[in-house]
Amino acid sequence: MTARMSHFPEQPPASEVALGWCPYFEDQLAPDEAQLLRMRIATVHRTRLTARSPSGVVRLRLTDGTQTAGFAVGDWVLVDPETDFLFRRLDRRTLLQRPGGGERVPQLIAANVDTLFIVTSCNDEFSPARLERYLALANEAGTTPVVVLTKIDRTTDAEGYLRQTQALQRGLAVVTLNAKTPEAALTLAPWCGAGRTVALVGSSGVGKSTLFNTLAGRSAEHAQATGPVREADAKGRHTTTARSLHATVTGGWVIDTPGMRSLAVGDVSAGLDELFAEIVDLAPRCRFRDCTHACEPGCAVRAAVEAGTLDSARLDRWRKLSEENRNNTAVRTGPRGKRIVKMPSQGR
Repeated sequence: MTARMSHFPEQPPASEVALGWCPYFEDQLAPDEAQLLRMRIATVHRTRLTARSPSGVVRLRLTDGTQTAGFAVGDWVLVDPETDFLFRRLDRRTLLQRPGGGERVPQLIAANVDTLFIVTSCNDEFSPARLERYLALANEAGTTPVVVLTKIDRTTDAEGYLRQTQALQRGLAVVTLNAKTPEAALTLAPWCGAGRTVALVGSSGVGKSTLFNTLAGRSAEHAQATGPVREADAKGRHTTTARSLHATVTGGWVIDTPGMRSLAVGDVSAGLDELFAEIVDLAPRCRFRDCTHACEPGCAVRAAVEAGTLDSARLDRWRKLSEENRNNTAVRTGPRGKRIVKMPSQGR
């Protein structure tokens, strides 16, 4: 049997339920799979996978031909108790992924995430347009988005940033904090309870690594490195280079991710509908069913802009993301029985 690994610092033993096991996964088990171990993927590398079990972290043994790119941190897998061979992956409750573009496969970010913390800072790095991209991603994945505004100690207008963010989506949870203080973990505790999994996404330099260290209760010895931020443009350097699963001080689990300066959208139609619900609600009142809300007469959406009840910048961003989503979403085309999947940009 492969020896259990101990390179994850300060990671206490955890039961399956504490790791996030629930009836959704239990219902997927076949009668002859009861003897297999249930584990969660902790890290994904080019040629290897590690998983967290109730007794510790294990380097899984893979069969020839296993593609690790098909696994995400947070996945639940079944493992042979005698050999540590990976048997199979269970279906996911939620999956965060970036579109691959063209013929490339999507890039998996994290799986079985209950809450996505979208981290940004109260400075020049703040961008409503970028936040909307993350929100569309979270909505489509089925995970609950929470926007975390950091560095409130460096601004005199934290309330202004809060109001701008709350206006981006109906019912959106937004919190403000200083990621360096112990109170940050308490502020986020409602989403980080036992058995719950959160993931952190955001650009470099917004305090994501600092917040991770606070949530995970990292000592100075094991703290994740944090990078400096250029004062000229508030942009930071990447300090997280890989995704990994770690325990939080409040009994849950946190998945950190590398900073993402850009995030394309694709195959997120439902996510965009939830994000821009006010536009979706107005659309049925337009004169034409296929109204693009650009120049058609009788457009209820443009009428709302003219009346001042809908922000014109918001409509512009909806147009941009909707067009990008169409261009990055594969469609099935061709005669019946010979249909193929193509990107709209590929043409005939």
